[in-house]
Amino acid sequence: MTYVVTVTMAPAKGAPELDPLQREGVIFLLRKGFDSLEAVEGPDGMEIELMDDVIAAHPGGALLKLFVDAPALEFAEDAAREVVAELLERTEPLADWQITRCAVELNSALLQESLDAADGPDAPPADPAERARRHAAAEPAPAHGRLDRAEVEAMRTRLRTLAPALRAFPLDTFGYRDDEDEDKDGTEAEPTVPREAAEIAAGALVFAIDLLVDELFTDLAGLEEDGPTVAESDATFMLLDDLPQQYADEYTVLFARRLTVTAVTLTARLTQPRFTGPHCMAEELLLRVLLTQAEVTADLYDLLTDEVTTAFETFTETLDEDPAHDPLDDAPPGVENWFTPYDAESPVHPYATNDDEDSLQGR
Repeated sequence: MTYVVTVTMAPAKGAPELDPLQREGVIFLLRKGFDSLEAVEGPDGMEIELMDDVIAAHPGGALLKLFVDAPALEFAEDAAREVVAELLERTEPLADWQITRCAVELNSALLQESLDAADGPDAPPADPAERARRHAAAEPAPAHGRLDRAEVEAMRTRLRTLAPALRAFPLDTFGYRDDEDEDKDGTEAEPTVPREAAEIAAGALVFAIDLLVDELFTDLAGLEEDGPTVAESDATFMLLDDLPQQYADEYTVLFARRLTVTAVTLTARLTQPRFTGPHCMAEELLLRVLLTQAEVTADLYDLLTDEVTTAFETFTETLDEDPAHDPLDDAPPGVENWFTPYDAESPVHPYATNDDEDSLQGR
Protein backbone atom coordinates (compact mmCIF):
# COMPACT_ATOMS: atom_id res chain seq x y z
CA MET A 1 0.00 0.00 0.00
CA THR A 2 0.99 3.65 -0.28
CA TYR A 3 2.27 5.41 2.84
CA VAL A 4 2.87 9.12 3.32
CA VAL A 5 6.23 9.50 5.06
CA THR A 6 6.96 12.88 6.61
CA VAL A 7 10.66 13.76 6.75
CA THR A 8 11.97 16.90 8.42
CA MET A 9 15.57 18.02 8.15
CA ALA A 10 17.65 20.93 9.34
CA PRO A 11 21.14 22.36 8.88
CA ALA A 12 23.80 21.96 11.55
CA LYS A 13 22.96 23.37 14.96
CA GLY A 14 23.79 27.06 15.22
CA ALA A 15 23.46 27.72 11.48
CA PRO A 16 21.63 30.95 10.60
CA GLU A 17 18.07 30.85 9.36
CA LEU A 18 17.58 30.36 5.63
CA ASP A 19 16.63 33.47 3.69
CA PRO A 20 14.04 33.23 0.85
CA LEU A 21 16.68 32.71 -1.84
CA GLN A 22 18.41 29.97 0.15
CA ARG A 23 15.07 28.23 0.73
CA GLU A 24 14.40 28.21 -3.01
CA GLY A 25 17.90 26.77 -3.52
CA VAL A 26 17.24 23.98 -1.02
CA ILE A 27 13.98 23.08 -2.78
CA PHE A 28 15.76 23.06 -6.14
CA LEU A 29 18.56 20.78 -4.89
CA LEU A 30 16.14 18.34 -3.26
CA ARG A 31 13.91 18.29 -6.34
CA LYS A 32 16.91 17.63 -8.57
CA GLY A 33 18.00 14.80 -6.31
CA PHE A 34 14.62 13.09 -6.18
CA ASP A 35 14.09 13.43 -9.91
CA SER A 36 17.39 11.62 -10.51
CA LEU A 37 16.33 8.58 -8.48
CA GLU A 38 15.72 5.45 -10.52
CA ALA A 39 14.62 3.17 -7.69
CA VAL A 40 14.52 3.03 -3.91
CA GLU A 41 15.92 -0.07 -2.23
CA GLY A 42 14.37 -1.24 1.00
CA PRO A 43 15.53 -3.88 3.52
CA ASP A 44 17.15 -7.01 2.03
CA GLY A 45 17.14 -5.54 -1.46
CA MET A 46 13.37 -5.08 -1.52
CA GLU A 47 12.33 -2.57 -4.19
CA ILE A 48 10.31 0.31 -2.79
CA GLU A 49 8.50 2.60 -5.20
CA LEU A 50 8.53 6.35 -4.62
CA MET A 51 5.18 7.42 -6.06
CA ASP A 52 5.33 11.18 -5.49
CA ASP A 53 6.81 13.82 -3.26
CA VAL A 54 6.12 17.31 -1.95
CA ILE A 55 9.00 19.56 -0.90
CA ALA A 56 8.89 22.76 1.13
CA ALA A 57 11.51 24.85 2.90
CA HIS A 58 11.19 27.18 5.87
CA PRO A 59 13.70 29.34 7.77
CA GLY A 60 14.74 26.42 9.99
CA GLY A 61 15.11 23.70 7.36
CA ALA A 62 13.00 21.62 4.98
CA LEU A 63 9.92 19.42 5.09
CA LEU A 64 9.25 16.49 2.76
CA LYS A 65 6.17 14.37 2.19
CA LEU A 66 7.14 11.16 0.39
CA PHE A 67 4.42 8.92 -1.04
CA VAL A 68 5.96 5.46 -0.79
CA ASP A 69 4.53 2.16 -2.03
CA ALA A 70 5.78 -0.53 0.37
CA PRO A 71 4.60 -3.82 1.91
CA ALA A 72 4.53 -2.41 5.45
CA LEU A 73 4.92 0.79 7.42
CA GLU A 74 8.42 0.05 8.72
CA PHE A 75 9.74 -0.65 5.25
CA ALA A 76 8.35 2.68 4.02
CA GLU A 77 9.97 4.59 6.88
CA ASP A 78 13.33 2.82 6.60
CA ALA A 79 13.50 3.30 2.84
CA ALA A 80 12.56 6.97 3.11
CA ARG A 81 15.17 7.61 5.79
CA GLU A 82 17.91 5.87 3.79
CA VAL A 83 17.15 7.63 0.52
CA VAL A 84 16.98 11.07 2.12
CA ALA A 85 20.19 10.46 4.08
CA GLU A 86 21.95 9.38 0.90
CA LEU A 87 20.60 12.38 -1.01
CA LEU A 88 21.89 14.78 1.66
CA GLU A 89 25.29 13.07 1.72
CA ARG A 90 25.86 13.40 -2.02
CA THR A 91 24.48 16.96 -2.27
CA GLU A 92 27.47 19.01 -1.16
CA PRO A 93 25.59 22.17 0.02
CA LEU A 94 23.36 19.93 2.19
CA ALA A 95 26.02 17.50 3.39
CA ASP A 96 25.94 18.78 6.99
CA TRP A 97 22.15 18.66 7.24
CA GLN A 98 20.51 16.16 9.59
CA ILE A 99 17.21 14.29 9.45
CA THR A 100 15.27 15.37 12.54
CA ARG A 101 12.20 13.21 11.97
CA CYS A 102 11.05 10.44 9.64
CA ALA A 103 7.67 8.89 10.31
CA VAL A 104 4.46 7.67 8.71
CA GLU A 105 1.26 9.24 9.95
CA LEU A 106 -1.61 6.77 9.77
CA ASN A 107 -5.01 6.39 11.32
CA SER A 108 -5.78 3.15 13.13
CA ALA A 109 -7.58 1.53 10.19
CA LEU A 110 -4.66 2.07 7.84
CA LEU A 111 -2.26 0.92 10.51
CA GLN A 112 -4.13 -2.37 10.81
CA GLU A 113 -4.10 -2.74 7.02
CA SER A 114 -0.34 -2.33 7.13
CA LEU A 115 -0.06 -4.96 9.84
CA ASP A 116 -2.20 -7.38 7.87
CA ALA A 117 -0.09 -6.81 4.74
CA ALA A 118 3.21 -7.59 6.44
CA ASP A 119 4.32 -11.21 6.20
CA GLY A 120 7.36 -13.37 6.77
CA PRO A 121 9.79 -13.82 9.66
CA ASP A 122 10.70 -10.15 9.75
CA ALA A 123 7.10 -8.96 9.84
CA PRO A 124 6.30 -6.55 12.67
CA PRO A 125 4.18 -7.80 15.60
CA ALA A 126 0.41 -7.65 15.17
CA ASP A 127 -0.06 -5.89 18.50
CA PRO A 128 0.18 -2.11 17.89
CA ALA A 129 1.39 -1.53 21.46
CA GLU A 130 4.27 -3.99 21.01
CA ARG A 131 4.99 -2.43 17.62
CA ALA A 132 5.24 1.00 19.21
CA ARG A 133 7.46 -0.34 22.00
CA ARG A 134 9.91 -1.82 19.49
CA HIS A 135 10.03 1.43 17.56
CA ALA A 136 10.81 3.38 20.71
CA ALA A 137 13.55 0.94 21.66
CA ALA A 138 15.05 0.81 18.18
CA GLU A 139 15.64 4.51 17.61
CA PRO A 140 15.94 7.60 19.80
CA ALA A 141 13.13 10.09 19.98
CA PRO A 142 13.55 12.86 17.41
CA ALA A 143 15.00 16.10 18.62
CA HIS A 144 12.29 18.02 16.81
CA GLY A 145 8.73 17.31 15.77
CA ARG A 146 7.34 17.43 12.28
CA LEU A 147 7.29 21.19 12.62
CA ASP A 148 7.92 23.13 15.76
CA ARG A 149 4.67 24.51 17.15
CA ALA A 150 6.19 27.99 17.14
CA GLU A 151 6.84 27.67 13.39
CA VAL A 152 3.27 26.56 12.75
CA GLU A 153 1.86 29.43 14.79
CA ALA A 154 4.21 31.90 13.10
CA MET A 155 2.96 30.78 9.69
CA ARG A 156 -0.66 30.92 10.88
CA THR A 157 -0.12 34.52 11.95
CA ARG A 158 1.72 35.38 8.77
CA LEU A 159 -1.00 34.00 6.49
CA ARG A 160 -3.76 35.77 8.39
CA THR A 161 -1.78 39.00 8.16
CA LEU A 162 -1.37 38.55 4.39
CA ALA A 163 -5.08 37.90 3.79
CA PRO A 164 -6.16 41.57 3.38
CA ALA A 165 -3.69 41.93 0.47
CA LEU A 166 -6.02 39.74 -1.61
CA ARG A 167 -8.23 42.77 -2.22
CA ALA A 168 -10.07 41.28 -5.19
CA PHE A 169 -11.64 38.62 -2.98
CA PRO A 170 -13.19 39.45 0.40
CA LEU A 171 -13.48 36.72 2.99
CA ASP A 172 -17.05 35.87 1.98
CA THR A 173 -15.67 34.40 -1.27
CA PHE A 174 -13.99 31.82 0.99
CA GLY A 175 -17.23 31.04 2.82
CA TYR A 176 -17.01 33.36 5.82
CA ARG A 177 -20.07 35.35 6.87
CA ASP A 178 -19.85 38.01 9.55
CA ASP A 179 -22.61 38.75 12.06
CA GLU A 180 -24.12 41.47 9.90
CA ASP A 181 -24.62 39.27 6.84
CA GLU A 182 -28.15 38.12 6.15
CA ASP A 183 -29.64 35.50 3.87
CA LYS A 184 -31.95 36.55 1.07
CA ASP A 185 -34.98 35.81 3.23
CA GLY A 186 -33.78 38.32 5.82
CA THR A 187 -32.56 35.80 8.38
CA GLU A 188 -29.04 35.96 9.73
CA ALA A 189 -26.57 33.95 7.64
CA GLU A 190 -24.65 31.16 9.30
CA PRO A 191 -20.87 31.19 8.75
CA THR A 192 -19.76 28.50 6.33
CA VAL A 193 -16.23 28.58 7.69
CA PRO A 194 -14.67 30.42 10.64
CA ARG A 195 -12.94 33.72 9.96
CA GLU A 196 -9.53 32.23 10.74
CA ALA A 197 -9.97 29.48 8.14
CA ALA A 198 -10.96 32.00 5.46
CA GLU A 199 -7.98 34.21 6.35
CA ILE A 200 -5.55 31.27 6.22
CA ALA A 201 -6.81 30.30 2.75
CA ALA A 202 -6.68 33.89 1.47
CA GLY A 203 -3.25 34.48 2.99
CA ALA A 204 -1.93 31.24 1.52
CA LEU A 205 -2.91 32.48 -1.95
CA VAL A 206 -0.97 35.70 -1.38
CA PHE A 207 1.98 33.71 -0.03
CA ALA A 208 1.85 31.44 -3.10
CA ILE A 209 2.21 34.44 -5.42
CA ASP A 210 5.86 34.78 -4.40
CA LEU A 211 6.41 31.06 -4.90
CA LEU A 212 4.81 31.12 -8.35
CA VAL A 213 6.80 34.08 -9.65
CA ASP A 214 10.08 32.95 -8.08
CA GLU A 215 9.71 29.47 -9.59
CA LEU A 216 9.09 30.94 -13.03
CA PHE A 217 12.20 33.12 -12.79
CA THR A 218 14.21 30.09 -11.66
CA ASP A 219 12.86 27.98 -14.52
CA LEU A 220 13.59 30.74 -17.01
CA ALA A 221 17.21 30.92 -15.88
CA GLY A 222 17.54 27.14 -16.13
CA LEU A 223 16.00 27.04 -19.59
CA GLU A 224 18.27 29.84 -20.82
CA GLU A 225 21.25 27.77 -19.73
CA ASP A 226 20.11 24.26 -20.68
CA GLY A 227 17.47 24.81 -23.40
CA PRO A 228 16.39 25.34 -26.05
CA THR A 229 13.18 23.62 -24.89
CA VAL A 230 12.00 21.76 -21.82
CA ALA A 231 11.73 18.57 -23.90
CA GLU A 232 15.39 18.79 -24.94
CA SER A 233 16.78 19.89 -21.57
CA ASP A 234 18.16 17.66 -18.83
CA ALA A 235 17.51 20.36 -16.23
CA THR A 236 14.88 20.05 -13.51
CA PHE A 237 12.18 22.71 -13.65
CA MET A 238 10.08 23.80 -10.74
CA LEU A 239 6.94 24.82 -12.63
CA LEU A 240 7.46 24.12 -16.31
CA ASP A 241 7.67 20.39 -15.55
CA ASP A 242 4.13 20.60 -14.12
CA LEU A 243 2.61 22.01 -17.31
CA PRO A 244 1.07 19.60 -19.85
CA GLN A 245 4.05 17.64 -21.14
CA GLN A 246 2.59 17.00 -24.59
CA TYR A 247 3.69 20.57 -25.34
CA ALA A 248 7.16 20.31 -23.75
CA ASP A 249 8.88 20.82 -27.12
CA GLU A 250 7.12 24.21 -27.36
CA TYR A 251 8.25 25.42 -23.92
CA THR A 252 11.05 27.66 -25.15
CA VAL A 253 12.85 30.56 -23.47
CA LEU A 254 10.46 32.96 -25.17
CA PHE A 255 7.47 30.96 -23.91
CA ALA A 256 8.88 31.05 -20.36
CA ARG A 257 9.33 34.82 -20.60
CA ARG A 258 5.79 35.29 -21.82
CA LEU A 259 4.47 33.02 -19.07
CA THR A 260 6.41 34.96 -16.41
CA VAL A 261 5.06 38.30 -17.61
CA THR A 262 1.56 36.83 -17.67
CA ALA A 263 1.96 35.51 -14.12
CA VAL A 264 3.04 38.94 -12.89
CA THR A 265 0.04 40.71 -14.46
CA LEU A 266 -2.39 38.02 -13.28
CA THR A 267 -1.22 38.03 -9.66
CA ALA A 268 -1.12 41.84 -9.59
CA ARG A 269 -4.83 41.90 -10.42
CA LEU A 270 -5.53 39.68 -7.42
CA THR A 271 -4.42 42.54 -5.17
CA GLN A 272 -6.70 45.07 -6.89
CA PRO A 273 -10.31 45.72 -5.83
CA ARG A 274 -11.88 44.00 -8.84
CA PHE A 275 -10.89 40.74 -10.52
CA THR A 276 -12.48 39.92 -13.86
CA GLY A 277 -11.29 36.33 -14.13
CA PRO A 278 -8.57 34.81 -16.34
CA HIS A 279 -8.01 36.75 -19.56
CA CYS A 280 -6.42 33.91 -21.53
CA MET A 281 -5.58 30.23 -21.36
CA ALA A 282 -2.17 30.87 -19.80
CA GLU A 283 -3.77 32.84 -16.97
CA GLU A 284 -6.26 30.04 -16.37
CA LEU A 285 -3.48 27.47 -16.08
CA LEU A 286 -1.42 29.73 -13.83
CA LEU A 287 -4.39 30.36 -11.55
CA ARG A 288 -4.79 26.62 -11.07
CA VAL A 289 -1.10 26.29 -10.22
CA LEU A 290 -1.46 29.14 -7.72
CA LEU A 291 -4.41 27.44 -6.02
CA THR A 292 -2.47 24.17 -5.76
CA GLN A 293 0.57 25.90 -4.29
CA ALA A 294 -1.61 27.70 -1.74
CA GLU A 295 -3.17 24.43 -0.56
CA VAL A 296 0.22 22.71 -0.40
CA THR A 297 1.58 25.61 1.68
CA ALA A 298 -1.26 25.30 4.18
CA ASP A 299 -0.82 21.53 4.31
CA LEU A 300 2.93 21.64 4.84
CA TYR A 301 2.47 23.91 7.85
CA ASP A 302 -0.27 21.74 9.38
CA LEU A 303 -2.89 24.40 8.63
CA LEU A 304 -5.00 22.55 6.05
CA THR A 305 -7.90 21.72 8.36
CA ASP A 306 -11.33 20.66 7.14
CA GLU A 307 -12.47 24.29 7.49
CA VAL A 308 -9.55 25.62 5.42
CA THR A 309 -10.19 22.94 2.79
CA THR A 310 -13.82 24.09 2.63
CA ALA A 311 -12.61 27.67 2.25
CA PHE A 312 -10.47 26.71 -0.76
CA GLU A 313 -13.36 24.75 -2.28
CA THR A 314 -15.73 27.69 -1.81
CA PHE A 315 -13.23 30.03 -3.42
CA THR A 316 -12.84 27.69 -6.39
CA GLU A 317 -16.60 27.68 -6.85
CA THR A 318 -16.54 31.48 -6.71
CA LEU A 319 -14.21 31.44 -9.70
CA ASP A 320 -16.66 29.12 -11.52
CA GLU A 321 -13.82 26.63 -11.77
CA ASP A 322 -14.51 22.96 -12.38
CA PRO A 323 -11.44 21.10 -11.08
CA ALA A 324 -12.32 18.09 -13.24
CA HIS A 325 -12.41 20.14 -16.43
CA ASP A 326 -9.19 20.59 -18.37
CA PRO A 327 -9.24 24.03 -20.04
CA LEU A 328 -6.97 22.67 -22.77
CA ASP A 329 -9.83 20.46 -23.96
CA ASP A 330 -11.51 23.51 -25.50
CA ALA A 331 -8.34 25.21 -26.76
CA PRO A 332 -6.79 25.07 -30.22
CA PRO A 333 -3.45 23.21 -30.32
CA GLY A 334 -0.21 25.13 -29.83
CA VAL A 335 1.01 27.13 -26.85
CA GLU A 336 1.03 30.33 -28.92
CA ASN A 337 -2.76 30.33 -28.48
CA TRP A 338 -2.47 30.31 -24.69
CA PHE A 339 -1.82 34.05 -24.67
CA THR A 340 -4.69 35.04 -26.99
CA PRO A 341 -7.22 37.20 -25.07
CA TYR A 342 -10.61 35.57 -24.53
CA ASP A 343 -12.37 38.75 -25.67
CA ALA A 344 -11.91 42.48 -26.20
CA GLU A 345 -12.59 43.15 -22.51
CA SER A 346 -9.80 40.80 -21.40
CA PRO A 347 -6.47 42.48 -22.17
CA VAL A 348 -3.25 40.48 -22.03
CA HIS A 349 0.18 42.04 -21.55
CA PRO A 350 1.56 43.23 -24.94
CA TYR A 351 4.81 41.30 -24.43
CA ALA A 352 2.89 38.02 -24.17
CA THR A 353 0.81 38.69 -27.28
CA ASN A 354 3.61 40.10 -29.47
CA ASP A 355 4.01 37.89 -32.55
CA ASP A 356 7.32 39.45 -33.58
CA GLU A 357 9.69 36.84 -32.17
CA ASP A 358 12.82 38.60 -33.41
CA SER A 359 11.97 41.80 -31.52
CA LEU A 360 11.18 39.86 -28.35
CA GLN A 361 14.54 38.08 -28.58
CA GLY A 362 16.28 41.46 -28.88
CA ARG A 363 17.27 41.13 -32.52
